[in-house]
Amino acid sequence: MSAQAMVHPGEKPHPQSREYVILAIILSAVTGIEVAAWYWEAIRALMIGGVVIDLLPPVLIVLSAFKFALVVMFYMHLKFDHRLFSGFFLFGLGAAGFIIVVFIALFHFLRAPFPVT
Repeated sequence: MSAQAMVHPGEKPHPQSREYVILAIILSAVTGIEVAAWYWEAIRALMIGGVVIDLLPPVLIVLSAFKFALVVMFYMHLKFDHRLFSGFFLFGLGAAGFIIVVFIALFHFLRAPFPVT
């Protein structure tokens, strides 16, 4: 019996070497895009309505979140295991992301009313 035939109920067969090579190529390409975005000056000084907006942090966050999702799905095998494991992981990830956004908003909008020296 081959390794592909031994799949537990509720699971899908795991990927072979070909899929991991394709994933490595995709991750390398996204990393190259991140490096290119770091050196691309136009993304750091985008003028919208007279206001200079730095798009580098959101671009890097989105690209790194995409890479994170790919690594978690394939290398941690969550894509192929029972959906309950994915649910636990995604709940924790969502809770952590929510807390980060709340703290950013808290420290950005609720600054101390007195000057810090």
